[in-house]
Amino acid sequence: MAAEQPTATVPGDQTRIHNIGYRSYDGPRLGRAYARRSLYSQSLRGAYGLGRSAKSKVLPMLLFVVMCLPAAIMVAVAVATKANDLPVDYTRYAIILQAVISLYVASQAPQSVSRDLRFKTVPLYFSRPIETSDYVRAKYASLASALFILTTAPLLVLYVGALLAKLDFADQTKGFAQGLVSVALLSLLFAGLGLVVASVTPRRGFGIAAVIAVLTITYGAVSTLQAIADVQSSSGAVAWIGLFSPITLIDGVQSAFLGATSAFPGGVGPSNGVGAVYVFVTLGLIAGCYGLLMRRYQKVGL
Repeated sequence: MAAEQPTATVPGDQTRIHNIGYRSYDGPRLGRAYARRSLYSQSLRGAYGLGRSAKSKVLPMLLFVVMCLPAAIMVAVAVATKANDLPVDYTRYAIILQAVISLYVASQAPQSVSRDLRFKTVPLYFSRPIETSDYVRAKYASLASALFILTTAPLLVLYVGALLAKLDFADQTKGFAQGLVSVALLSLLFAGLGLVVASVTPRRGFGIAAVIAVLTITYGAVSTLQAIADVQSSSGAVAWIGLFSPITLIDGVQSAFLGATSAFPGGVGPSNGVGAVYVFVTLGLIAGCYGLLMRRYQKVGL
């Protein structure tokens, strides 16, 4: 009896089509607005490590505590000594702690955008229904909101403490409102600069270093040049030099229009005329950062 010969198989014969029941989505279509709100809330939560690993929460929460702790100490001293005023104006607080704010921006701006660039998930966002403008607005608004929370919380501590110390209600309310305007501008400006710099590279480490360099080196260079100009009695040049650093821009705006004491050499800020230029440059930088982000992500999304 002859042995049965195995039948040769062709690779194509192994192909199978399985019906696993794919069906179209029949649920509600929530649209662009819902997607934009979801991206905003997710990015805002991520700026403080919420919904992420425990180690992701350490730095933002630590910086938040560092921002609020000096305010709490000042309030305690004011209450204990029955002082007639707070030791620091509301508009000065963010300027004094600008290094902490810069570190927060440097750590969270790359976290907001660098991972999407590194893992090439940006085109997936733009597939449907979200568009480039929705993505940019959500990311910009989330980081600006996170910065506003970071800078407003210590001002609120100062305000509540001042009321508990029975300081003048009208003066404290006016100073608190001026401080809110100042930190709102600062949040928009720093968020825009941080996102623009971070969006250049998909590597988070490079993004952190670049943001720190932009925010701190410019401030150090401008402060040095202002000091030199003040020593040489060129007081007019001091105000114009301040246009070239984000933190001195905010300082100039609030000292010109919000009644704040300037950190410029000699304590003299720009006049109202030069202050108008400060406002124009600040708003122009905010709009320019938004425009650069739009152009950047229009290219990435292709």
